[in-house]
Amino acid sequence: MSGTLVFARKEAMEILRTWRIWVLPGILLFFALTGPLLARFTPEIVGALAADQLGGFEIPTPTYLDAYAQWVKNLSQIALFALIIIYGGLVSAESRSGTAVLVLTKPVSRSAFVVVKAAVHAAFFAVVLVVGTLVTWGLTAVAFGTAPGSALWSSALVSLVLGELFIALMTLLSTLIGSNAGAAGAGIGAYALLSIAGIWKPLARYSPAGLGNDATALAAGGAADVLWPVVASLVLMVALVALAAVLFRRKDL
Repeated sequence: MSGTLVFARKEAMEILRTWRIWVLPGILLFFALTGPLLARFTPEIVGALAADQLGGFEIPTPTYLDAYAQWVKNLSQIALFALIIIYGGLVSAESRSGTAVLVLTKPVSRSAFVVVKAAVHAAFFAVVLVVGTLVTWGLTAVAFGTAPGSALWSSALVSLVLGELFIALMTLLSTLIGSNAGAAGAGIGAYALLSIAGIWKPLARYSPAGLGNDATALAAGGAADVLWPVVASLVLMVALVALAAVLFRRKDL
């Protein structure tokens, strides 16, 4: 087995044996389990707790699309913040602890070190997102009696691209910035800038800035032209990880 495959296996085992196997899956599973039920019963809950304050206003009857919208909202907000915080030290943590030096004494290049880390954790996020979406889909069918899959899965896949883009970004930031908190802060700043950029429609149409709005529109049962935002995101992912690999090759350990 090559050194790169051994290192990939080591990264996967670290996910399974450390806190990472609990935090991100726990967050997404919580929202997958609670989102459809909250969407279904929110009118009854609000009516029971605040009927007098509503003044006769009737809350619209929820549909399965409300459950989908809740799931995608959580993916594009809370899940992204979790990714940014969790992966603030994706590369720098091993550099500081000295583990990276030990790994690089094996037949693993510096470029492979960075690329494998990004790839393994991107795969981990993809698996967690798919499982969470399956749970959301099943519970939505139970709660509403119907759950067509196209709106949910199309919006979830767009959210997946957005999440993978932020993993690539955090790979670069954790290579550039030695502090977990510093890299996470820069990641949150990037998230804010991307959200603001998404307001400008020409930029949102042809760049990753449009992914969040596109996912929301698809979850609501609408249409969205996601081709260029997805293509731009995939190209940017490759560029970010490649730049991280170049910088890591030049970094003193």
